[in-house]
Amino acid sequence: MLRQLLLSEIDTADLENGAGWALLAAEFPTVAVQPLALGEGSQVLCLDVEEWRSPGFDPFSWDPRVFSAADAERLALHVVGARGEELAAAALEILTRYQGFVDRRNAASSGPLFNQILARHRALHDLSKPLVHADYRHALDVWQWVLRLEPEAGLAVQVAALFHDVERLLSEADARVEHRAADYQAFKDAHAALGAELTCALLEELEVEAATCERVRWLVTRHERPGGDAALALLNDADALSFFSLNSSGFRRDFSPEHSRRKVAYTLARLRPEHRARLERVRLARAVRELLDAWRPASAPATQEGAA
Repeated sequence: MLRQLLLSEIDTADLENGAGWALLAAEFPTVAVQPLALGEGSQVLCLDVEEWRSPGFDPFSWDPRVFSAADAERLALHVVGARGEELAAAALEILTRYQGFVDRRNAASSGPLFNQILARHRALHDLSKPLVHADYRHALDVWQWVLRLEPEAGLAVQVAALFHDVERLLSEADARVEHRAADYQAFKDAHAALGAELTCALLEELEVEAATCERVRWLVTRHERPGGDAALALLNDADALSFFSLNSSGFRRDFSPEHSRRKVAYTLARLRPEHRARLERVRLARAVRELLDAWRPASAPATQEGAA
């Protein structure tokens, strides 16, 4: 699990007074920012911010290295190549991309029941299959986005975050088919409805109380459509943010520009306007950034090349 962010040099004044470091501490309270010397006993992975911020960089290119290190019991990221607020901003982007390894929890997800749910969720996924592995990472990432957006999130919405795409284990484990759908929204609705049934069957096996099962069923069934329910809106926000922060680069590589444009528009429509500003602190591949900026309202600031 990711527990440390290591710096070659620490400026105490920067950490105490810098806005970027304060934001990082607020967004990732379980990740300790510490001097490199305190990384002893952890698997330390050095990441160069200069490369991360370079024009044309695609964060997808770092994934094999980071994901292969993430099985370590204690993973520490040593970030180099910048200082001060620039380093803080890049560190926030990097932690955002790899937050699935942080394992942040709250009171609703800290007990043995949630451990059982996590274990069953993991067991469903054949990680030898690249698409299944990608879906597993996305599920963990959506769960972590839920807790970033709402630290007091309840059990049902956290479970829904983990299982919202479980139907893909049946329909898209070996190849994606969504781009072939004649009616994209109908395809997504059917995916959500079947996923809800699969999820509830598993929760019933674990003897999760009926009220929680029904709430999870309702959330997963409706997760492909925005709505006024607070937990549903939270799930949609988390799912949309995860698409951009983790999946969008690979998606653009795998699908045509036309389908990618449709996906960006569809996903932005699920993300509440008050959370769209978070996309300015996400490192996007250039091709994704161009698609996103094309859909940005004329009054909104454009994403700068090399910035989050």
